Amino acid sequence: MTINPRSHTPVYVQLAELVRARIEAGELPPGSPLPSESHLGQEYGIGRDAVRMAIALLRSEGVVSTSKGHGSWIREQPERAKVELAPGSAATVRMPSSRERREMDLDEGVPVIEIRSPEGDVKVLPGDQTELVRP
Repeated sequence: MTINPRSHTPVYVQLAELVRARIEAGELPPGSPLPSESHLGQEYGIGRDAVRMAIALLRSEGVVSTSKGHGSWIREQPERAKVELAPGSAATVRMPSSRERREMDLDEGVPVIEIRSPEGDVKVLPGDQTELVRP
């Protein structure tokens, strides 16, 4: 697994794909730390800016979490609560507001599911913890 600097795919996207493949292969299991920026840069022969952009991409996808002073780690995939959609309900997936992100303690890149009942009631649920089912 190497980075091709001549590819039309940006270097940071290639790195994100390589890290994602390592996660899917179990080489980087949930809860484990992501190698440091300097380590990834040296391992793949790319600059720190590209590494940071790759980590930011993975964070925006909800694959990794980052904490200042503690580095980045592979996100645990939470269990999903089954939520049954009542007949006539509508569900919309969107990105949360900053208030919703704080209240639900959501990582960056995790969407919310907004469920609107036929009566107009709205319920907002974390997208990574919710599985919608139809009756």
